[in-house]
Amino acid sequence: CRQALRRAAGPEVDFARAEREHQLYVGVLRGKLGLQVLELPADESLPDCVFVEDVAVVCEETALLTRPGAPSRRKEVEAMKRVLESLNLNIVEMVDENATLDGGDVLFTGREFFVGLSRRTNQRGAEILADTFKDYAVSTVPVHDSLHLKGFCSMAGPNLIAIGSSEAAQKALKTMQQMSDHRYDKLTVPDDAAANCVYLNIPSKGHILLHRAPEEYPESAKVFEKLKDHMLIPIANTELEKVDGLLTCCAVLINKASEL
Repeated sequence: CRQALRRAAGPEVDFARAEREHQLYVGVLRGKLGLQVLELPADESLPDCVFVEDVAVVCEETALLTRPGAPSRRKEVEAMKRVLESLNLNIVEMVDENATLDGGDVLFTGREFFVGLSRRTNQRGAEILADTFKDYAVSTVPVHDSLHLKGFCSMAGPNLIAIGSSEAAQKALKTMQQMSDHRYDKLTVPDDAAANCVYLNIPSKGHILLHRAPEEYPESAKVFEKLKDHMLIPIANTELEKVDGLLTCCAVLINKASEL
């Protein structure tokens, strides 16, 4: 609560509430959706380690271990490496000391990658990602007024980009549209943070969307409620958001049938 990185000073994190919210998030993935969830042990020396998304990008059978932009987070990669190795994924390590990449800057649409160039991710990091996932186009997107690209956008469906309403978000979306050969549908929500949602396509359950709770972002929640083909699951994330954490930050989704 005290040492986690944060872009701006703000209210103190209520640790007990943060734990409850995180347990609910994990409980939805494991209990309600029946996913296999592998929890990494907490490391008290790494206050940002709950944000596992930033240290690995996984696509199909390959896992790229990143080099986080914040030096204080680089040791987080070690625990992630052990877990991904246990899943028999092809591991690629980012060893170039000129490269930085946070997974929060990586948006995979199912067709291509968009990589945000932010305070945490640079051009060299994006180039290594492109070298790692050669089967997919990789485009870079300048990120302003947000810690990460996914601070104001995420996938909300197979062809659907959820995007915030701020000028920075809309500008980034325009760049993505210009860069891509594919036309995506967009779902615009009033609040940038609420545009960060978790989309899952589970064979037995169909389209699932974890989105921010109505008590946090009521107007954005109304927009998500218009998605009639999705199972909608509201998730509160008030406490981790105080230290710049959003819904996608706390999980690395791996499409792999495996007994964990």
